[in-house]
Amino acid sequence: MDPGSIEVSSFTKCFGERIAVRDLSFAIGGGEIIGLVGPNGAGKTTTLRALAGVLAPDAGRLCVAGHDLAVDPLAAKRRLALVPDGAQLYPSLTVWEHLELSAQLYDVDTWEEDARALLAELDLAEREGDLASELSHGMSQKVAVTAALLHRPQVLLFDEPFTGLDPRGIRTLFAALRRRAEDGAAVVVSSHLLSQIEGLCTRYLVLVEGSLRFDGSMQEISARLPTLRADASLEEIFFEATEGPDEAPSDSEAKAL
Repeated sequence: MDPGSIEVSSFTKCFGERIAVRDLSFAIGGGEIIGLVGPNGAGKTTTLRALAGVLAPDAGRLCVAGHDLAVDPLAAKRRLALVPDGAQLYPSLTVWEHLELSAQLYDVDTWEEDARALLAELDLAEREGDLASELSHGMSQKVAVTAALLHRPQVLLFDEPFTGLDPRGIRTLFAALRRRAEDGAAVVVSSHLLSQIEGLCTRYLVLVEGSLRFDGSMQEISARLPTLRADASLEEIFFEATEGPDEAPSDSEAKAL
């Protein structure tokens, strides 16, 4: 199995009587950058948290980097990174101390050189001694990303990673994610900033009410939406795919995408 891979089979998650995700299946290979999109309440965050081992599925199977989360969760978690929406830092720790903590949690030896390279990559080299309480929201977001990348995860999960970032910060993060994908990591980005991720992702999973409605590139999805022109934007595809008739592709059609 591809070490930078994700496999989800018949994943279902309920909260009480509410079904948050229903019978979800998809696969992502190393080197892909996937956009996970859908309206509020579609199941995006639930799916990411389950892939990170934060939530246990009620049914189905989730594998990360070749490891079944139900069988060997520790091995899976060592190979992934989750940056949640509104990631919180420790106010009394400096930027450098957050990286040191991450290295300790993941048992990373000789991490200092990698840490300095990451700080430079994310435009944080001059802020390593700053307390987290002194950072802007955008800076805090970049620190969370830097700490998540330190152990060189093979699967990267991002929930609204661009919130609070200025245009330069977004460009910097885009470049960092592309580098990880080029190195073989599987990257999943959930975001409502559709115009931003349109230039980043090559494939999209469109969730509606906890179910997978479409899986494919913009061109492949728009081809299944005959009311759209061939060069439709991701925002146009999103509204047509999520607010149009509920016509999810069959299993055979989904595999063809």
